[in-house]
This record gives sequence, C-alpha cells and structure tokens, in this order.
Amino acid sequence: MNILVVLPRWVGDLVMTTPMLRALRGHVGTAARITGVVKPHFAEILDGTGWLDDIVPYDRRGRSPAVRFPGVVQALRARRFDTALVVPNSLSTAALAWAAGARRRVGFADHWRRLLLTDVLLPPRRAGRIDIQSPTLSAMAIAERIGVPAGSLKPELATSPADEQLASAVLGRLFPHAPTGPLAVFNDNGAFGPSKSWGAEKFAALARLLLDNHPEARVVVHCGPGDRDEARKIVAGAAHPSVASLADEPALPFGLAKALIRRAAVVISTDSGPRHFAAAFNVPTVAILGPMDVRLGWSDHPNLEEARLDLACSPCGKRVCPLGHHDCMRLLTVDAVGGMMLSLLDRHAGRSMGAADAGHRIA
Repeated sequence: MNILVVLPRWVGDLVMTTPMLRALRGHVGTAARITGVVKPHFAEILDGTGWLDDIVPYDRRGRSPAVRFPGVVQALRARRFDTALVVPNSLSTAALAWAAGARRRVGFADHWRRLLLTDVLLPPRRAGRIDIQSPTLSAMAIAERIGVPAGSLKPELATSPADEQLASAVLGRLFPHAPTGPLAVFNDNGAFGPSKSWGAEKFAALARLLLDNHPEARVVVHCGPGDRDEARKIVAGAAHPSVASLADEPALPFGLAKALIRRAAVVISTDSGPRHFAAAFNVPTVAILGPMDVRLGWSDHPNLEEARLDLACSPCGKRVCPLGHHDCMRLLTVDAVGGMMLSLLDRHAGRSMGAADAGHRIA
C-alpha cells in the first residue's frame, strides 16, 4: 500500500498530527510506504520519529519551482499513491491530493472540497453550528476512515544526538558560569499574528518573579528568526544574568528548540509551536491563550495550565485585535501566569536542566 499524508502548514498543528501518524504506522506496519507532504523546513520537526518513509516539501508560495504546486504534483504523480489523507482543511491541499492521482482521497468537507475527495468527513456540529476541534482529533478521524484504530492522542517528537549536543553547547554559551539548575523556556513569538503576543515587559517581569522564588533557575527566551528583537527586549527588561535568549544564535533549527524544551522544568508560551513541543515531551507548561479558542490547540497534555480570560470578545481568533484594546492579553496579569508557573514547578520539583522525561526517546 502506498499512502500519501498531506500535513498541516503550522508548526503546532503538525505536532498535533503526530498521534495520527503514529497510529497509521502502527496499523499498516512496514509493508506500506507512507509519504508526507510538508513545508520544506518543517521536515526537521518529525526527524527521528520513524513514521514516514519519505517527505516531499511543499510550499505553494516557495521560491523554488520544485516546491510549488506544479512541481510537487509532478513528483507525487510518479509515486502512484493508493490513498491520500488530507489533514488541512484548505481547498489547495485537497486539490493537491486530487492532482497527484491518489485513487482514494480522505478529508473533511470544508471549503468546497467535496468534489476533490472520495471519502468526505463532515465537521462535527453542536447546536446546529460547526463545532471547533483540534488537529489532534480531526487527523485521527481521517485515519479512522481508512480503518486505522484510534490510538493514544498523546503527541510525540524525538531529538537526535546532534540536537542534544547543540542544546548543550548553546546552554554552555548562555550560562558559562552558572550552576546547573531548573531550566525555564519562555516563548512570546507566533507566526499567526500580534494578537497572540503577551508582551516583552510582562515576560521580563515573569522572569524576575521566577528568579525571586527560584534563584537557582535559568531562563532561556526562545525565538524564531523574525522574533529576535522581541527576545532581546525580554532579556533587557529582566536585567538578570540568569536570563538569556536565542536571539544571537546564528541559526535557530527546530532540533535546537526541541532539545531545549525537552530539558525544561517548565515552559511558558503563547499559543504557538513551542507549547506543542512541550506537550510532545510532557514538559509542564503554561499556555497563554489570549484570543485563541482552547479547543483548537487541544492535545493530551496532563501537565498543562491554560492562562486565559473569560471576556465577551474572546476568543476571537483574529490576527490583530479587532477592537484595538487587546484586553485578552493586556489584562492577563504577571501574577496570574506566575502563579500557574510556580504551582507547576512545585508539583514537578524533580525536573531540572538536562533531566530526561521518562517517555522521551532520542533517535
């Protein structure tokens, strides 16, 4: 059997799809070939999991013709897929599976996709309206349609020895004279838009609160390539030698982020990829949700606290606050988030910098 899986284009959504990939591989075994379609630089996120035999990079806005729609279709058609599982709900991804020539194409019916799919799943409804569900649940439902038994919904990732070596080297540079203590990873970035940001000033105050209560702790501010200045602002605002960031690292591979988060005693993150990395490694996490619906980011993460306010305008799910006040983040206090953070640290006091989670595996 030759199976194509079209995967999500957001980091967190991709991580939330890992329970389905694990269940799919467990069901079809090694006799079947599974090919994933994913954004070019996202392949690294899945490194070491072993669920995919091959990955085809796809970015419809990419610079290289090989990763845009016509080039990817040409590459996929040559592979003669029996079945395509289309996880994203976009029209373009359903069109990709159809153009690739997969005989069976399974996905949800959103966005006028019915004619492009052979097996159509209807979105769940509540009180006559389409209900929101996370990629964890929707991806598993797609796989169940082809006979895959629903398995554990726990997300899973792996790190490589090279990832771990890089993380050790980075920590050594950031804290050359520091004793090994609990590691906290802070993250305020989000490619989605500014509505997800809690703000550098609050993260800086949170770092000071953490160090007041745990002087032995170390804080690493995670950032993506476009968030380096924000990370520097957090470090400057904290003004403490035990607070450092990745902003001056020449490269920011996903492997580094995975390895750092795997070692953390706690992760404090807005609703973006790092919170899902933390879920995959079972790291205690405070997710600062602001405008985002909790159902969209749901995964099986027992060590999660969700920081959000119950406002009339929230969750709006908008990239920019449509009312201009950003109250869902502005009114969410450092004390509230800090209380959750300190509670998690108290409940999981055994985790320290470099501690491996019992369920972790290194590829």
